[in-house]
Amino acid sequence: MRLITLFLAASLIAGCAAGQSGQPSPTSVPTTGAVTSPPETTASTSTEPVESTSSTTVTPTTTLLGAPAPSWLGTRIVPLDENGDGISQPTPPELLNRQFHTVDLLPPPFDDMFQSTIGPVPSDVLARSTWHPECPVGVDELSYVTVSFYGFDGVFHTGELIVNAAWAAEIVDIFELLHENRYPIEQMQVVTVEMDDALPTGDGNNTSSFTCRTAVGEGSWSMHASGLAVDINPFHNPYEKGELILPELATAYADRDQNLPGMLFQDSVAVVAFESIGWTWGGNWRTLKDYMHFSSNGR
Repeated sequence: MRLITLFLAASLIAGCAAGQSGQPSPTSVPTTGAVTSPPETTASTSTEPVESTSSTTVTPTTTLLGAPAPSWLGTRIVPLDENGDGISQPTPPELLNRQFHTVDLLPPPFDDMFQSTIGPVPSDVLARSTWHPECPVGVDELSYVTVSFYGFDGVFHTGELIVNAAWAAEIVDIFELLHENRYPIEQMQVVTVEMDDALPTGDGNNTSSFTCRTAVGEGSWSMHASGLAVDINPFHNPYEKGELILPELATAYADRDQNLPGMLFQDSVAVVAFESIGWTWGGNWRTLKDYMHFSSNGR
């Protein structure tokens, strides 16, 4: 963590001189302003008992940033081509500046301090994942990690990933940096068979790592199949090759001249941090762009 932090600090200083960051800085995203503090209690100097004039107890409330996801999210199949693949579509107005509330699938952290775990993949997690015996990596080569992350709603949540065990500690360190810098993430859960096999709705935004599948447009294994790749906020950072954009409804986010929360750029904390451990960002590829994608070997 110390090496990543030192490298990140030096890189961000250089990056600040070169241009704007593709993510909100700690001062640009409200963190404490969204929480209504309880009224201050003033101590009484009187020794006489004071009768309460109200039975109402005032407790702190949290005002969420962003907005709830539209009810149709994840339910409408995009048009398919002759091969059954989704066809890219214009981005719906509701998704043009996507900042949706996170639905908690795991218990949220009890405070705003970063929390994480690293361990073997539990049997129940493995059962709902895409792993099978023909995958290019064994179960003992994978780790199950949980990390706390900052949501677009201004609240901290708990996410889960299956990653290659050899890189688990470094990946957790990077998510700690994202947490410290309040980089917003919408969703982070282990990819299931049902998620992987579902017809495309073109609006997914799950941050993930291990998925036992082939690379897009190829017959060879993806680096995700070995837990050696991480995708962050896919909708904000789509895959782009010619007219093909994935997710299919994220066409507006192919315009990298805009700078919206959740987007990644060369000077973003995530990009600098992954490059500091020797990983490659798909946003720097030449023949195509995969702005969500980080991998250990540049594939």
